[in-house]
Amino acid sequence: MGEFVNFLQNNLADFWTYTGFHNATYQHFIMIGVGIFFIYLAVAKEFEPMLLIPIGFGMLVGNIPFNMEAGLQVGIYEQGSVLNILYQGVTSGWYPPLIFLGIGAMTDFSALISNPKLMLIGAAAQFGIFGAYMIALEWGFDPMQAASIGIIGGADGPTAIFLSSKLAPNLMGAIAVSAYSYMALVPVIQPPIMRLLTTKKERVIHMKAPRAVSHTEKVMFPIIGLLLTCFLVPSGLPLLGMLFFGNLLKESGVTRRLAETARGPLIDTITILLGLTVGASTQASEFLTVDSLKIFGLGALSFVIATASGVLFVKIFNLILRKDNKINPLIGNAGVSAVPDSARISQIIGLEYDPTNYLLMHAMGPNVAGVIGSAVAAGILLGFLV
Repeated sequence: MGEFVNFLQNNLADFWTYTGFHNATYQHFIMIGVGIFFIYLAVAKEFEPMLLIPIGFGMLVGNIPFNMEAGLQVGIYEQGSVLNILYQGVTSGWYPPLIFLGIGAMTDFSALISNPKLMLIGAAAQFGIFGAYMIALEWGFDPMQAASIGIIGGADGPTAIFLSSKLAPNLMGAIAVSAYSYMALVPVIQPPIMRLLTTKKERVIHMKAPRAVSHTEKVMFPIIGLLLTCFLVPSGLPLLGMLFFGNLLKESGVTRRLAETARGPLIDTITILLGLTVGASTQASEFLTVDSLKIFGLGALSFVIATASGVLFVKIFNLILRKDNKINPLIGNAGVSAVPDSARISQIIGLEYDPTNYLLMHAMGPNVAGVIGSAVAAGILLGFLV
């Protein structure tokens, strides 16, 4: 018994030095609280649970304090640790193209093919990216950092991670969390903007039913889309190439197993790894900075600009369209890349004012165009700045 007491007396101090409690700061507990809040939003409010639960739990993992001098090699920023190896998929930029492969395999471009002018709405919504880019420059960020922050306005987490991994790796954690946070808050952010910028008369506009799209058109679209976009913006090839490849797997009709793997087990696995490691990268010492607060502010601003740009573009576009061919401005919000959440918001708001007005399929046109548009915008910024 005496020997055990002596052992405790001799080693308890050293043990306490290496515990998480000894190394904890209030900043660690702030970030742990944020992680728990993300999990709460996912579970209780069902805000993007597939994203917020991995990210929120990753925040808990990444903010367990420990003594780095002990040589445990468990932190995400310690070379050779398990978390660091998994995080290399983010820093090296190969998780986002695999996500795009899965998105392509689950996306139906029929609404866009049947009404190509809806692509203009997806293009207009990208003004949020370039608007936030210019504001970020005014706020003191360098051009590469400003471009990485601006891409948040595309409401596309994988694109934001891909671009920031190339241009501003030191800001990637804040940019990724900001992008995914605002994607999850689409049902909260977009409806007030849509109601503010439209009239009651505009909200009840009925659009023509989209025409049927042939199998040949569906197969040709990813091939032509790849050639057109990547010849114009070669730097967008990693994202656009995988997006259109995934869509060809789906639409060809002869690679069903590959398409199901891409949109099922593959994208689910990558989403888990990406969400967990992005969340873990938000260590308090790296994340709680003035720049992070600025990024969250600019991210919200870019998202608001993108939503408003899409709605206002439709209103202006309607001035030159025939009376029987006008577009309901409520689908303008779907120009951002949050698929299919933004399209669902168009449907929900439209039904509030006219229970017979179904906008979902129309809104999917600009919504999938927004996916392409955000990848093209990222390619343009990458091509000019690298």
